[in-house]
Amino acid sequence: MTPDPVFAMPRGVRMRWDDVRKTHVLLGPERALMLDDIGHAVLAEVDGISTASGIAARLSEKFEAPVDVILPDVVQFLDGLRVKRLLEVRS
Repeated sequence: MTPDPVFAMPRGVRMRWDDVRKTHVLLGPERALMLDDIGHAVLAEVDGISTASGIAARLSEKFEAPVDVILPDVVQFLDGLRVKRLLEVRS
C-alpha cells in the first residue's frame, strides 16, 4: 500500500440508510456492514480522489480534533474495509 493511499468504493459497494435498523450500512456483494456515526463520517469522505491524509484533515476540521490523532484511526478503519474487499486502493 502507498504511504498516503487513495481509497474508493469498488463496483457493487455502496453506502445506504437502512430504514429498518435506523442506521447507515455499507452494502457489498452478499454482505452488509452496519456503520456507527464515526464509520459513516469517515466513509462519507471517501470519494476515490482524496488521500487518507486529506480525509483525516477534513474530519479534523469538522470535529475539531488533532489530525495526527485521527489519521492512524482513519487509515486503520479504511484498510480494514480494504481487506474485506469493501474498499479498494487506487493509484
